[in-house]
Amino acid sequence: MTTSHGSHELSADATGRADSTGSDVHEHAGHAGHGGHAGHGDHAGHAGHGDHAGHAGHGDHAGHAGHGDHAGQFRRLFWIMLVLAIPVVGFSMMFADILGYPLPDQPWVRWVSPILGTVMFVWGGKPFLVGAVDEIKARKPGMMLLIGLAISVAFVASWGASSGILDHALDFWWELALLIVIMLLGHWIEMRSLAQTSSALDSLAALIPDEAERVEGDTVVPVAPAELVVGDVVVVRPGGRIPADGDIAEGAADVDESMVTGESMPVRRSTGDPVVAGTVATDSGLRIRVTAVGEETALAGIRKLVADAQNSSSRAQRLADTAAGWLFWFALGAAAVTAIVWTLLGTPDDAVIRTITVLVIACPHALGLAIPLVVSIATERAARAGVLVKDRLALESMRTVNTVLFDKTGTLTHGEPVVSAVSPAEGWTTDRVLALAAAAESDSEHPLARAIVRAASHLELSAATDFRSSPAEGVSATVGGASVAVGGPYLLERRGLEPLPSTWDASGGTLLHVIVDGEVVGALELVDEVRAESIAAVQALHERGIQVVMITGDAEPVAQRVADAVGIDRVFAGVRPEDKSARVAQLQSEGRRVAMVGDGVNDAPALAQADVGLAIGAGTDVAIASAGVILASDDPRSVLSVIELSEASYRKMKQNLWWAAGYNLLSVPLAAGILAPVGFVLPMAVGALLMSLSTIIVALNAQLLRRLDLRPGGRR
Repeated sequence: MTTSHGSHELSADATGRADSTGSDVHEHAGHAGHGGHAGHGDHAGHAGHGDHAGHAGHGDHAGHAGHGDHAGQFRRLFWIMLVLAIPVVGFSMMFADILGYPLPDQPWVRWVSPILGTVMFVWGGKPFLVGAVDEIKARKPGMMLLIGLAISVAFVASWGASSGILDHALDFWWELALLIVIMLLGHWIEMRSLAQTSSALDSLAALIPDEAERVEGDTVVPVAPAELVVGDVVVVRPGGRIPADGDIAEGAADVDESMVTGESMPVRRSTGDPVVAGTVATDSGLRIRVTAVGEETALAGIRKLVADAQNSSSRAQRLADTAAGWLFWFALGAAAVTAIVWTLLGTPDDAVIRTITVLVIACPHALGLAIPLVVSIATERAARAGVLVKDRLALESMRTVNTVLFDKTGTLTHGEPVVSAVSPAEGWTTDRVLALAAAAESDSEHPLARAIVRAASHLELSAATDFRSSPAEGVSATVGGASVAVGGPYLLERRGLEPLPSTWDASGGTLLHVIVDGEVVGALELVDEVRAESIAAVQALHERGIQVVMITGDAEPVAQRVADAVGIDRVFAGVRPEDKSARVAQLQSEGRRVAMVGDGVNDAPALAQADVGLAIGAGTDVAIASAGVILASDDPRSVLSVIELSEASYRKMKQNLWWAAGYNLLSVPLAAGILAPVGFVLPMAVGALLMSLSTIIVALNAQLLRRLDLRPGGRR
C-alpha cells in the first residue's frame, strides 16, 4: 500500500494543485493516502516543451518546403529532357547500329543528336556540373563529381566523334541523353520522397477549419482560427474539425485522430480530455477550451520534427558519400591503368575508347540513391503511421537495441487514476459509499477526486455544501445533511479512527477512507490503470529476445503491481527524475544497447542518455529535443513499429549498397578490358544499359518499404 504523498505518481506535487475553489490549493498534501503524484507535478513541463516546439516549428519548416520546390524543378527538367532525349537517342548512329535500323540519308540527320545533346548537357546536366564544381572547391570528391565527370567525358567524346576528330565508336550522344534523363529521374524520386514526408504532415494544417465558432457570453461568433487565443471556448459541431489544441469543457465525442496518431479507429474523448487541432468530432458536438494556438500547437511541433528528420545526417548516408568519394578515385585509377595498358598492348584508338567507356559507366547514380531514397521513404512511411523520426541516426540504431526501458506513468499506464475497488463497511453498500465520496469530492479538481467522480457517474449524487480541504488530511463536505470526509491514513489518525480491514495492502494501489458523521463507512482503492496494449507490446518484445525494463518514481509495491500485470523483466522503483539517466547508464555499463521510452516530461536526461530515445504521446511534447523518435500515438506497441522499420530500412540499405557498388566494381574492370586476353570486352552499349538498370533496381527496391504495415498491432 502506498500512503506517502510523494511516492505515488498519481497525486499532485508537494505544493498541491489549485482547484477552482481556491481553498483547495493545499488539499492534496492532505490526501496523504492519495499517494504522491509526482507525475502530475512534473507535468507542468508539458507546456514548456510545447512552447518550444511551436516557436521553432514554422521557422524550420520554411526550409522544409524546399524539398517540394526541388522535386518540382527536377520533375519539370526530367520531362523536358525526356522529350529531347527521344530524338537524341533515335538519331544516334551508334544506337541505330545496336538496334539495326537505318537512319534517313539526309545531311541534317547527323546533327540532330549533337545539337539536342548539347542542349541536354548544358541544361539538364547543369545541376550535376554545379554540384561537381562545389565538390572540387570543397576538396571532397563524391557523387556529383563522378556524375559530372561521366557526362562531361561523354559530351566531349561524342563531339569528337561527330566532328570526325575521334573514332565514330565514341558517339555517346544516346548514352549521354539516357544518363542525364535517368539521373534527373532518380533525383526527382528522391526529392519527391523527401517532399512527401513533409506534405503528408503539411496537409494537417489544411485540415484546420477556415472558421471557428467562439463563445462570447450567450452568443457564438464565427472567427478565423488565427484570431483564437488561449482560454477561448469554441463550439465544434458533430462532424466538425477542431480549430485549435484544447481541453474538452463540455460534451463527449468519438474523435478521429488518425491524421495525428495513425490510428484508424476514433477515440472516445470526454470532459477534461485534451484534443488536437485538425482532428474530427465524429458523432456529437463539443465545447473546447483553447490551450494552444498557431505555432504552439501540436501540429507545429510535428512539422518541426519532420524538418529535423529531413535535415539530419546518418551513418549510412555518410557511408554512401564516402563510398562515392572512393569510387571517384577508383574510376580515375581504372581509367589511367586502362589508358596505359591499351596504349601499350593495343592501339591508341582502343585506348581512347576503353578509357572513355570506363569513365562514362563509372557514374554512381545508383549508389547515390541507395541510401537517401531508403531513408526518405522510411521517414515518410513512418510519419504516415504516426512515428515521427526526428533523428535518422536513431532510426538506424533501433535495430541494434536489446533492452527497452519504459517509463511507467503515462507510458505503460494511462497516467491517471481509476477507482479499482470499493469496500463498504458492514451495513453499507458499494454504491452508497461511492456516491457519498464522489459528492464530497465533486468540487475538487485533483486527479484522484476526478477519478472518484468519474467512477460514480452512473449514480445520482446529492448536492454538497461547506466544501473544505485540509493540508495533510483530505477533503470534507456536507452531503444530504451528513458530514462526509475523504482522505488517507493521516485523516484517520487525526480523528482517532481505525482503518477498515483490507486485503489491498500489497496491491500497490492508493487507499482512501470515507468517513460519515465520524464513522468509517468504506474504503476506495485507486490505481494507475495499465494499458491493455502494454501487455501485447512487452510480449512482442520478448519474442524478439529484447529485455524489458520499467523505471518509475513510485514505491516498490506500486511498481511491482504494474510489472506483474505487464510481464516486465526488471524494475527500477523509487527513482527520482534526475536519477533516471543514471539507471540508463547502468544498463549500458552491462553491455546493453538501450531504447528509453518516456512521456517526455521529466525523462529528458534519460532519453538523451539512451542509445535511442523515444518520446510517447501526441500533443505539444512532440518537440522534446532529447528524443530521436516521437511516437504520436500513446500506444506502446508503436515501439515495435520503430524496430520493424529500422530492420527493414537497414536491409534495403544493404541490398542497395551492394547492388549499386557491386555494379561499379564489376562493370568498370570489364569495361577496361580485364578479360580481353580471353576474348571478352564489355560492349559500351551493354555497360550503359546495365548502368541504367542498376538505378531502376535500386529505386524499385527502396519503394518496397511502402508495403510495410506500421500500425500498432497491425499485420507485420
